[in-house]
Amino acid sequence: MLGGPDENLPTKLARYFGLCLLGAIVLLVTGFPAGMFQTNCYILAQDDASECVVVDPGQDAADPLVDFLTRSSLTPTAVLLTHGHLDHTWSVEPVCSKYGIPAYIAPEDRYMLADPIKGTGPTLAAVLGDLEFHEPDEVIELAHEQRLSLAGIDFTVVHTPGHTQGSVVFLAEADGPDGNVPLALTGDTLFAGSIGRTDLPGGDHDQLLRSIASRLLPLRDETVVLPGHGGQSSIGQERGSNPFLVGLGDPEQGKL
Repeated sequence: MLGGPDENLPTKLARYFGLCLLGAIVLLVTGFPAGMFQTNCYILAQDDASECVVVDPGQDAADPLVDFLTRSSLTPTAVLLTHGHLDHTWSVEPVCSKYGIPAYIAPEDRYMLADPIKGTGPTLAAVLGDLEFHEPDEVIELAHEQRLSLAGIDFTVVHTPGHTQGSVVFLAEADGPDGNVPLALTGDTLFAGSIGRTDLPGGDHDQLLRSIASRLLPLRDETVVLPGHGGQSSIGQERGSNPFLVGLGDPEQGKL
């Protein structure tokens, strides 16, 4: 996996990820692991809405994504990208082109949309062969603490450099039976029981730990972690049991 965690995860995930946040089921979050990288592609929509937001459409994501959207009578209004690695952006141009929608990405990672080898090193060239990649027609650059309102869902952008220099986490909230349920789409910054790799161009292990310590661990314990690979978790669970986060309660660790 290009952006998988430091610890081994199953390479075959035989189920669709689904999270229905009950109450009036105000927000639906579903997704599936796509392609040889098994990157989680997420779809978020308000209950009974006709619009949705797509996050990280990776390799081989376009066909199952379009099939799901058609069967669900959903039309995407935007594609959000947690970072620029190809396993998260492979299908962004065809998806954006089909629906005439923009892609959102941090400016530090935008160059990878058209030249993914620069972000992953020369070994990827053997996988890509003669494939060419292009930016979508409309690309909107993200900023830290930017607020987005897309398909009736409010997102907050959190810049978390370390896995790549343009890695971001998207925060959102849904109404649950006991109040608001916070969500964090963490890309390859934070996984269940692990963190993102930092051995690719632009990676910085110490910076990644600082990003997690200062911008993710302060989130509420019940914040649902929806990562770029593998199963979901929570901030409280990762704070308490993730072996890579030991000692990150030290304020000095949290200075970016």
